Amino acid sequence: MATDAIETLPVTYNYKVVRQFAIMTVVWGIVGMGIGVWIAAQLAWPALNFDLPWTSFGRLRPLHTNAVIFAFGGSALFATSYYVVQRTCQARLVSDGLASFTFWGWQAVIVAAAITLPMGLTTSKEYAELEWPIDILLAIVWIVYAVVFFGTIMKRQVEHIYVANWFFGAFIVTVTILHLVNSAALPVSMTKSYSAYAGAVDAMVQWWYGHNAVGFFLTAGFLGMMYYFVPKQAERPVYSYRLSIVHFWALISIYIWAGPHHLHYTALPDWAQSLGMVMSLILLAPSWGGMINGIMTLSGAWDKLKDDPILRFLVVSLSFYGMSTFEGPMMAIKTVNSLSHYTDWTIGHVHSGALGWVAMISIGSLYHLIPKLFGKEQMHSVALINLHFWMSTIGTVLYIASMWVNGIMQGLMWRAYNEDGTLTYTFIESLVASHPGYVVRMIGGLIFFSGMLVMAYNVWMTTRRDISVTIEKSEAVVATV
Repeated sequence: MATDAIETLPVTYNYKVVRQFAIMTVVWGIVGMGIGVWIAAQLAWPALNFDLPWTSFGRLRPLHTNAVIFAFGGSALFATSYYVVQRTCQARLVSDGLASFTFWGWQAVIVAAAITLPMGLTTSKEYAELEWPIDILLAIVWIVYAVVFFGTIMKRQVEHIYVANWFFGAFIVTVTILHLVNSAALPVSMTKSYSAYAGAVDAMVQWWYGHNAVGFFLTAGFLGMMYYFVPKQAERPVYSYRLSIVHFWALISIYIWAGPHHLHYTALPDWAQSLGMVMSLILLAPSWGGMINGIMTLSGAWDKLKDDPILRFLVVSLSFYGMSTFEGPMMAIKTVNSLSHYTDWTIGHVHSGALGWVAMISIGSLYHLIPKLFGKEQMHSVALINLHFWMSTIGTVLYIASMWVNGIMQGLMWRAYNEDGTLTYTFIESLVASHPGYVVRMIGGLIFFSGMLVMAYNVWMTTRRDISVTIEKSEAVVATV
């Protein structure tokens, strides 16, 4: 049955911090993806590192990952979670001052990363490269974020906590734990520290963190985004509210165990590798449950896809989410992993999720959000949104298809043996064979990046006039239960 829309009262919301994070999402998206295109070009044409240590692939790659995950993705999560929690709780953020601190603190962390990583100041832990003083600032900002988010839920004007807030809340709590545990270190100077763990334990802790950064930062948080903006843009209730609750508890219960699949055929105990594989396979069910729930929300409204490029962004992102969450468990199977591990197939898988799911759901959500934040009826140009959609889709497909082809080819070449037991191909031969794929990957990334420039122009044209946000009545998403 459908719940009745709750009677609403006028509430003045804090849109300033949402606007700030929304604009910086676009800015950091351009920066992070621009660096990504540069280093993709370096793999095709190595001379583009200019023989400088600061512009080498090894230093720019962590800058790229931090910029797209934490600067772009993080800003999108701050913006949407602050907006959604206010709208669905019918309450202003618990503290404007603390919310402002999270914005400026988060930007400070990003700028510090942009300075230190090209200098080679790194812990060498993937997705956790920042040295200890920056890690402490990051932890403080994140804990304040939790205070603002959960404080707002506590002062809510409605009894019900909408499912999007469950996902946002789980992502905030889990990322706090992941960061504090994995970043435990022994400082020896202001710019150098050593992990508190050693050997295989350090590797296990790192990939418990690394995969769950994917599972909670890049999945649970963006599912919170999906559960609000897909129904809002489609103007339909979420397909099954009951399924959304099952999806939530199943996802957070299973995801946390999947990390060991990153360490197949390493010094990690075999039982731990097998556990990671099994839990990854089980993870397919809740992942696809959420994807189906999002797509089926369009039941009775499929015709909207013809004329609404924002909705296309949101729905196609769910398709990439479904594809990535099928591919991930398959790659976690040991026999498949023996072919895919250390190859470009892994890079294709990561970017299927990063570009197809995370970036496209963020872009669609921002296109829905920005006119509301700046008191406009719609974005400056729907045609430019449509252009951006096709650039993003084509760029993503070129990127991941080239890496799939490269990865499978590399895996087969590396395992090919002659009758006398010697390797059929040298590593350099596999590298030469991979070169066309690197060129196609760079072109795909360049197209996606160019789409972000189109978005930046569209956003600028939408926001350049005076801000005239009116006090709106709070809204409740009507859910099917």
